[in-house]
Amino acid sequence: MTETAETPEGRKPRRRMNYGEGREALLNAAVRVVARGGLRRLTYRAVAEEAGTTHGLVVHHFGSRDALIEEAVAHAIRTSLDTSALEPGTGRIEDFSVGVSEMVTADPDIQSFQYELLLEARRRPELLPHLRALYDQYFDATGRELSRMLPDAAGQPLTRLVFAALDGLVLHQLVFGGPEITDAAVEELRSLLRLLEDRRSTGAEGHD
Repeated sequence: MTETAETPEGRKPRRRMNYGEGREALLNAAVRVVARGGLRRLTYRAVAEEAGTTHGLVVHHFGSRDALIEEAVAHAIRTSLDTSALEPGTGRIEDFSVGVSEMVTADPDIQSFQYELLLEARRRPELLPHLRALYDQYFDATGRELSRMLPDAAGQPLTRLVFAALDGLVLHQLVFGGPEITDAAVEELRSLLRLLEDRRSTGAEGHD
C-alpha cells in the first residue's frame, strides 16, 4: 500500500514500505546518492528524500551512517556479482564475464558508487577494512572461476591481473562510454585465457 501527500515540486512523495522492500529501496537510494554526489552527500535525509520515504525509517533500518555505508557496499558488490557473470560456474572461457558492458549500461550508479568509496578510502583509512573484506569477494569469485578454466595456472597474481583488467574496463566505460569497446576488450581477455589453456594442455601432453 502506498501513501502519497502534497510535496514541494521536484521532491519525491513519501511512501510506506514493508520491511524487506524498505531496506532494499534505502540501499539503492544510498548507492544513487553517493554515485551522484560523493560520500560527503550521504546523509539520512538525502537517502530518505531519494527513496521517497522518511528520515526516521533510514535511522530505524541502519542505526548509524557507518552501518549504512557498510551495508550499501555489500549490496553493491552482491548486485555486481549477480549480474556480471564473473563466476558463471561453468569453467568455460566463453562464458566468463559475459554481459559486463550491459551491467554497466543498465546500472551505472552501482558501479560509480564503488569507485567513489575506493577513492574516499584514500582519505578515510577507516573505510579500508570493510572495503578490503568486501572486495575479497570479487577476488575470490574471479579465482574460483579461473581455477575451473585453468586448474594449474590460477594463482593469486593471475586472479588479480584478470580482475584488474575487468575493473579498469568498467571504469573506462563509466567515464568514456563505448560498451562495444568493453565487449571487444573482454573478448580479447578471453583469447589470452585460451592461450594459457592451450599452453597448459600442450605441457600436459608433453609429460605423457
